[in-house]
Amino acid sequence: MSEKKKKKPQKLKARLPRGFVDRSPADIRATDEMVSKIKAVYERYGFDPVETPIFEYTDCLGKFLPDQDRPNEGVFSVQDDDEQWMSLRYDLTAPLARHVAENINEIQLPYRTYRAGWVFRNEKPGPGRFRQFMQFDADTVGAPGVQADAEMCMMMADTMEALGIARGDYVIRVNNRKVLDGLMEAIGLGEEENGSTRLTVLRALDKLDKFGVEGVKLLLGDGRKDESGDFTPGAKLGVGQIEFICEYIDVALRGLSETVAFLDRIGEQDTEWHVSPIIEAFSEIDQLATLIEACGYGADRIKIDPSVVRGLEYYTGPVYEAELLFDVTNEKGETVQFGSVGGGGRYDGLVKRFTGQDVPATGFSIGVSRLMTALKNLGKLGQDEVIQPVLVTVMDGDTEALGRYQKMVQTLREAGIRAEMYQGNWKKFGNQLKYADRRGCPLAIIQGSDEREAGKVQIKDLIEGKRLSGEITDNVTWRESRPAQIEVAEDRIVAEVIRMLADQAEDRAKSG
Repeated sequence: MSEKKKKKPQKLKARLPRGFVDRSPADIRATDEMVSKIKAVYERYGFDPVETPIFEYTDCLGKFLPDQDRPNEGVFSVQDDDEQWMSLRYDLTAPLARHVAENINEIQLPYRTYRAGWVFRNEKPGPGRFRQFMQFDADTVGAPGVQADAEMCMMMADTMEALGIARGDYVIRVNNRKVLDGLMEAIGLGEEENGSTRLTVLRALDKLDKFGVEGVKLLLGDGRKDESGDFTPGAKLGVGQIEFICEYIDVALRGLSETVAFLDRIGEQDTEWHVSPIIEAFSEIDQLATLIEACGYGADRIKIDPSVVRGLEYYTGPVYEAELLFDVTNEKGETVQFGSVGGGGRYDGLVKRFTGQDVPATGFSIGVSRLMTALKNLGKLGQDEVIQPVLVTVMDGDTEALGRYQKMVQTLREAGIRAEMYQGNWKKFGNQLKYADRRGCPLAIIQGSDEREAGKVQIKDLIEGKRLSGEITDNVTWRESRPAQIEVAEDRIVAEVIRMLADQAEDRAKSG
């Protein structure tokens, strides 16, 4: 009986985890371009950079769940060798609070800082919804006054314009969490034991722009099933509570004056809804609005909007959202406004969790990937052309020749020109030119033994050569069309390369 054939080992399947993406050179360059413009605004406002690690102890993030073996609700967690749980950060604010608390005696307050970095959410991915994405935050820690919140709003407006977003295509919308807390108190959810329900209600309200009033109603009630069949449990409020909240949303969407008038009317009536805490909270909004107007920021840039909700539970005062107003087509083919690209607010209690002392703070977070998508829609990003490297080809593979070719490359680089030496199998010269073509190299430098003895090189214009190859149909015309390849003295390489690249740039400008 013949021996059974040994099974071949299975090849490992290359696969990307759901909710994560590989980034292309174009995306990376576009991100760098955008981030540098945002940094310039933050620096002008006197903010300094700081960086925290992507892992924090889970309890420091405020996400520790003692009733579960693994605290991974919303965050990705691992257990360290000392049995402490660590989690990938889900935003940049909670790590900043830990950093400030740990260094409170060394940090000069008010502490004005900005950070850009990756954050991670252990949530179901979907269209435009990723488990890893970049945020760019600015925060002022140790400033209790509403003027710090006003400055954040003004800085966000300046950032939008620095990125090329025209006035009228964006607005910074502002509300106050105390208004929303007053709303919760009015419907009987003010007590501490209602914290979980309160948060569910606020998160439902935060979905208003996404699901509309009817979708919010479902989330305030028993829950909502999405198109994929996934069910999100609701806040399970009573019919009267839901009706009151929806009535408030309706007037809030109409503006500040109508909202105040509505609250005054309710306050004068003998109803079960106690709206005085909401009315009191509006005085802080008025103060912020006065500061913003004094600095020349009109409602076309920064707008008081009582319908704004931020879903995170640590906000304690003003909350703000940067919204883009131009139309785009969504994945369903519908024309919709682009919507929010960032938000933030005051979070006076976050540092106190560690220190036991009041440390006021306010900050703003930009969703980098989402804002980058918006800027590409507007044609404001990734427009700078990246010229691929000049390729120095290899005709001889001995050490002396390789050193000579590499010296040519270094000479080009020292002149500020992107350049590389071919690193593949040099014996098949045709493959070198195929590589250059696929890479999009503008020029190829060729030096065989004949050119070396004469102290010369051939410079091949690959862009012009490609164009000519589409027009030339016979060998005679080909031989007569040699401008696509010239011979120059070795000491003229840099000058000729600069000239030929400039000619190509001029041709692109004309054709563009």
